[in-house]
Amino acid sequence: MTDLPPTPATKPARPYFSSGPCAKPPGWSADRLAADSLGRSHRSKIGKQRLQYCIDLMRELLNLPDTHRIGIVPGSDTGAFEMAMWTMLGARPVTALAWESFGEGWVTDAVKQLKIDPTVVRADYGQLPDLTAIDWRHDVLFTWNGTTSGVRVPDAGFIPDDREGLSFADATSGVFAYDIDWAKIDVATFSWQKVLGGEGGHGVLILGPRAVERLESYTPAWPLPKVFRLVSKGKLAEGVFKGETINTPSMLAVEDAIFSLEWAKSLGENGLIARSDANAAALDAIVEARDWLGHLAIDPATRSKTSVCLTVEGADEALIKKMAALLEREGAAYDVAGYRDAPAGLRIWCGATVDTADIEALGPWLDWAYATAKAG
Repeated sequence: MTDLPPTPATKPARPYFSSGPCAKPPGWSADRLAADSLGRSHRSKIGKQRLQYCIDLMRELLNLPDTHRIGIVPGSDTGAFEMAMWTMLGARPVTALAWESFGEGWVTDAVKQLKIDPTVVRADYGQLPDLTAIDWRHDVLFTWNGTTSGVRVPDAGFIPDDREGLSFADATSGVFAYDIDWAKIDVATFSWQKVLGGEGGHGVLILGPRAVERLESYTPAWPLPKVFRLVSKGKLAEGVFKGETINTPSMLAVEDAIFSLEWAKSLGENGLIARSDANAAALDAIVEARDWLGHLAIDPATRSKTSVCLTVEGADEALIKKMAALLEREGAAYDVAGYRDAPAGLRIWCGATVDTADIEALGPWLDWAYATAKAG
């Protein structure tokens, strides 16, 4: 009979390692959310003030220049990116980069829904495509941080200043965890549910001046649903970027996002980046100390610091499910199985709302779950 390791004595205090929705910020509780806007119209004075305050906090924390607009839109990151695609693509050729499931989703939408026949540059899970092969006369779609593969772009250096096309960054697992050169980004999208630990359902759309120019000078050939319409009478609907949302937002979700943003501000400049870095380093130390664990993303320069995807020696989907179930049963780690379309493995969220001590406490529990699942 195989000797099993003892059950670890110490559990992570907050065993929330889901890659979205992610762990709430330390100290969060529902009764700490401001409530004056709840039950009020989002068109009321207080509703618009809180939405604008949320936008202002995001701009401050992201060091976003005044040249770029921020809008709160429906449908989480997916809705925001779809909005960008449907309103701006078709004006010139398109290149789509795909190295995990969400990038492939944008390829599918471009091909099957918009029917624009993009050039597709692919890489397998764990790899990054050749970024030097991009034709920047095209509009270019890419994920900044591949949540389901744990692979990210190293920085924005691959985007040329003299590009003719627009850069579209699905940055939902990257915003707030990396220092982004906004001069290189024409369109970016994300949701509060990732690095901020906010709630799902709302997306954030960031538009640079070149994207605004495209919106005001180009009309797509296909009809646009009401929730996608960013232009009125040939001009950008500026109200969307001043808190006047296209559809009714959840003010509870907005207040939750404000709580997270105020917490992030209290950490000081780059505080969210520092916490994500520390968490990723702690998990990397766990991996380095175990010969049965590895990184799906081999190259550290393109390895995610937020959605870290791990390989497990000899594992198949059944073993991973068993490990995840054991950890959840013990209250030691929740939602750590890899994404369904990714190679069988674990995925540990290391974003800023996770405490490094909880990552460190996870190591012995991974040993226990692996041994127990294999023996079972």
